[in-house]
Amino acid sequence: MVSMSQENIQASQEQIFHVGLWFAFIDNTFICQRGIKLDNTKMNAKPKRRTITENGHGGDELALATSIGNGEDLGPIVRFAFQVGKPESLLHQLKSIAKKKEVEIEELCKLHYEEFILAVDELRGVLVDAEELKCSLSSDNYRLQEATSALLSKVDELLELCSTQKNISEAIKMLKICISVGSLCSKCNKHVSEGHFFPALKTLDMIHEYLESIPIKSLRKVIEKSIPTIKLHVEKKVCKEFNDWLVHIRSTAKEIGQLAIGQAASARQRDEEMRARQREAEEQSRSGVGDCVFALDVEDIDEDSILKFDVTPVYRAHHIHSCLGIEDRFCEYYYKNRLLQLNLDMELNPSQPFLESHQNFFAQIAGYFIVEDRVFRTAGGLLSDSQVETLWETAITKMTSVLDDQFSHMDTASHLLLIKDYVTLLCSTLRRHGYEVSPLIKILDNSRDKYHELLLHECRKNINDILANDPYEQMIIKREYEYKMSVLSFHLQTSDMMPAFPYVAPFSSTVPDTCRIVRSFIGDSVSYLSYGGHMSFYDVVKKYLDKLLIDVLNEALLKLIHSISTSVPQAMQIAANITVLERACDFFLRHAAQLCGIPLRLVERPHTGLTAKAVLKASQTASHNALIGLVNSKLDETMSLATNINWTADEAPQDGNECMHEIKIYLDTIISTAQQILPLDALYKVGRGVLEHISDSIVSVLLSDSVKRFNVNSIMGIDHDLKMLETFADEIFHDTGLSEAYSKEGTLRDCLVEARQLINLLSSNQPENFMNPVIRERHYSALDYKKVASICEKFKDSPDRLFGSLSSRNTKQNARKKSMDMLKKRLRDFN
Repeated sequence: MVSMSQENIQASQEQIFHVGLWFAFIDNTFICQRGIKLDNTKMNAKPKRRTITENGHGGDELALATSIGNGEDLGPIVRFAFQVGKPESLLHQLKSIAKKKEVEIEELCKLHYEEFILAVDELRGVLVDAEELKCSLSSDNYRLQEATSALLSKVDELLELCSTQKNISEAIKMLKICISVGSLCSKCNKHVSEGHFFPALKTLDMIHEYLESIPIKSLRKVIEKSIPTIKLHVEKKVCKEFNDWLVHIRSTAKEIGQLAIGQAASARQRDEEMRARQREAEEQSRSGVGDCVFALDVEDIDEDSILKFDVTPVYRAHHIHSCLGIEDRFCEYYYKNRLLQLNLDMELNPSQPFLESHQNFFAQIAGYFIVEDRVFRTAGGLLSDSQVETLWETAITKMTSVLDDQFSHMDTASHLLLIKDYVTLLCSTLRRHGYEVSPLIKILDNSRDKYHELLLHECRKNINDILANDPYEQMIIKREYEYKMSVLSFHLQTSDMMPAFPYVAPFSSTVPDTCRIVRSFIGDSVSYLSYGGHMSFYDVVKKYLDKLLIDVLNEALLKLIHSISTSVPQAMQIAANITVLERACDFFLRHAAQLCGIPLRLVERPHTGLTAKAVLKASQTASHNALIGLVNSKLDETMSLATNINWTADEAPQDGNECMHEIKIYLDTIISTAQQILPLDALYKVGRGVLEHISDSIVSVLLSDSVKRFNVNSIMGIDHDLKMLETFADEIFHDTGLSEAYSKEGTLRDCLVEARQLINLLSSNQPENFMNPVIRERHYSALDYKKVASICEKFKDSPDRLFGSLSSRNTKQNARKKSMDMLKKRLRDFN
């Protein structure tokens, strides 16, 4: 408590006094509250009448005065005065009202002067009482101050202690917060130094939660500045690890691809072995040989366990960027960098041939997309479906373009097959990882015709070389393994028994060499067509096999058949080779079906064979005709010696004509060779053709201009020759087994029927019977009227010698001569 001074009290009294005076003069209501009764109406009557009289604006001034007295707002009145342009009038009225109020105040003060004085006296009395009260209060305050001074000091001490306690508590709380934050900061630094970035970021999040509660402003600012720095450091570290992974994974992608493609090749090999066992079991079951035991081999191979590559840096980088709230930025960064790597991987080295670099090229791409498939499946949304599709479309477009360009420039079938085989393994590998490889399969299908054209071109060259270098002699096989390689492997054997060695085969080296080429062609064709877009490609292989056998092999054989330089032994061997090749068509078809996985029972059905078999059958006929033509040419050379025969000999030759003996010897050689290498039908055809030609040649000789006349002695010599040939024909027909196979078609003797009937006619005692239709049909049906007429004109029954007409003739000769003359006459008449 503070005591008041005497001077302050006096000043306050004077202020109150003056204020009271002021209120007394200003408002008559203050006086009325003191009990003074005023008659305002009586006091105000005279001044109002005087105001109206003096100013002449009594109405307006009265209304203004009423508004002022009622305490109303004068703003509208002032505004109106200015709007009508008479502010001076309003000002004058206000001054007039002020003067009247002053007059009223003066009159009121004069009228109540005594009451005012009394009020002032009362006020002074109140001031005295207040002074006394003040002194009493001051005394009481002093005593109170003395009594409570000690207590106040204790209170002050207590308040100070409470303040200290509060400060200490707050300091402890602040210290605990700082210790926690410091511990978290230390833990965060440890995680960052050890490379444990995810715990470090989690610790940063906890520190961030403490930021608002950190009481030390400087510490809070330091921590606030450090948090972005640490996050940036973590981001850089993770990005560095990820960039190192990008470099590493690109360098190992080729190995990953090669390993995966190797697995695809092993799986394909296992499938082939399984299908081979299945086909073998089916064949055994169909043939009823042995008991078939079926087993299911299941080999579960976890590709991810074999294809080991680390994608942990990707997971870590993706997760850390997600925690930092910049996942989209990392996803875009990953996609752009991998797309850039893909474009680099698909660039070809122009200095290296594609044949040498294609495996590395495709293995790199395979490894790339195997990694992308793993990332897509396991990285939790790092790649979207559209991004993977874009990457694959980019790769598939480039690969199809490269393959299309490279295939168009290739001129070797084996090179194309090598690349195609690797591409099919690539397709198999990537298909298992969910990629659509149809465009690649389509490119391989589109190059199918070109591949087979190249393959046919190579086969044509090889076959032409074989045909050109073959001496066309029977192949001599000295060892068993040679027999297996050249005969058994192509099912060319005529018996299931193993022959004695050395074995003379009925064909030349052309046959096994050609079979090897055809077998290789089938294998290459199946290799190209398999594991592609066609599930069943047997018909395609069959089509190209027919093309090889018809357009390549058959054309080469026909060209060889019609070659001018071909000799009779060569022609015969060629004919034998064609026969064996025609028989080998069944093996070719079965081999193709086996490689294509087609059951043999389907191949062995009627009308399912190769068209080439019929074509080669026709070529056999051509080869037989060519052989017959060559033999006939040789016979013609020998028959040309018939001009040296004495056609008007005095006596018939005892042993026939020498040229016919040579022909018989030649025929014996030809037939014996043909019997060894030609089938019965070919032997029969050749024998008939040769003997028919001999018969025609005998008739032609008698018709030729070189023979002017001949007599019965020369006919007897030809008769002897014919008998020799007929005996030879019968021996061949029976000894070679032709009699069993062609008894209904006619014997080889029948081929000499024209010459035989002509000789019989010329040797007959009654040749005029030729004109008898019944006899002619029975004994001379093969003779022609004109030929008989021409030959008979040259026939002279008596030998041409001096005084021959004077020699004795028996009756038989005369009768035969007379009959011959009659035949000549009747033939002349007929012609």
